[in-house]
Amino acid sequence: MKKSLNNYCVILAGGIGSRLWPVSRVHKPKQFLDLFGTGRTLLQQTYDRFAHFIDPANIYISTNQEYVDLVCEQLPQVPEENILSEPIRRNTLASVAWATSLIHHRCPEANIIASPADQMIVDEGAFGEDILGGLDFVAQTEALLTVGVKPTRPDTGYGYIQVGDAADSEELALVKYLGEQPSKGKLIENAPIFARVKSFTEKPELEFAKMFVESGEFYWNTGLFLWNADVMIRAIVKLVPNYADEIREVEELDEKREAGCMPECFSALPNLSLDYGILERSENVYVQQGRFGWADLGNWWSLHDDALSDEDGNVVLNTEAMLYKCKGNVIRLPEGRIAVLDGLENFVVAEEGNVLMICPKSDAASMRRMMTDAQMKLGEELG
Repeated sequence: MKKSLNNYCVILAGGIGSRLWPVSRVHKPKQFLDLFGTGRTLLQQTYDRFAHFIDPANIYISTNQEYVDLVCEQLPQVPEENILSEPIRRNTLASVAWATSLIHHRCPEANIIASPADQMIVDEGAFGEDILGGLDFVAQTEALLTVGVKPTRPDTGYGYIQVGDAADSEELALVKYLGEQPSKGKLIENAPIFARVKSFTEKPELEFAKMFVESGEFYWNTGLFLWNADVMIRAIVKLVPNYADEIREVEELDEKREAGCMPECFSALPNLSLDYGILERSENVYVQQGRFGWADLGNWWSLHDDALSDEDGNVVLNTEAMLYKCKGNVIRLPEGRIAVLDGLENFVVAEEGNVLMICPKSDAASMRRMMTDAQMKLGEELG
């Protein structure tokens, strides 16, 4: 694929991945782990995926200062100035504002995609085509863009995007990619499909998730966001004016060649997500239908539903296991450990370091409680 010099990527890699505890721990979260035994961590796989169609010099990693050494170790090819080290966790809007300001100062025409570091993509080729189509869209349109995928089940662990009607989507795709006004109902094979966003819903109750899937009007929110740098900066200044000082400070730091330095005002910024701070409050937000096969590796339940399983529905992650009359489990043990299980159904068996957790797969509340109790009673290092 031809790599446009105006296309940039920001990989968000600062989370602690607490919903995959105890395998994902504060000192080494899931993005730095090789969950599937591929020989590459989730962060490395994400970088590789984008490096196929975005110039590696234009790929930035946003992370917490605690993880900079891990980033450097796993991605030694990334220049130091492309690693954005945050002193405290301030959710995605602060990360996006800092990265966008820096990139805009270096390339005012930049088009940017922000991506989590912990996703599973099924069709890498289709992913590249879709993202390039989205970058082309934001280059030509005064709009912000998110990527959604058709839900396959009523999952309460995902966010949902409600879209406009299909006719508008098809027409918009034709106008942007043919430069002409199409007739209603006319379709182009493999044309990117875009629609205006009606609403965002974050992790709904099960009954609402069922309604969303049955309606056909909702996509899962992949957490992939695209924008033109100038359009995003104007949106940030308008909707969250507290960030205006940070944007100016980033430009001053870059002039001094201190690009990796966090602006002093960062710690005082509002703790907002990109979704809530910008996208849900903007009038010109579109969603692109992703056609590449996607899963969020956010928790044990969704990981079980989306990862490859054996004929009895057991997902065994890079682990040696002997299973007897076992169904629907997720099993992940360290190298050198062997799981021998009999009669277990719909459980998570996960071990890392000095912690072994065995818990019903669907009981996310118990998993959170166990992690919190372990930290309180046995020490923060168990988080």
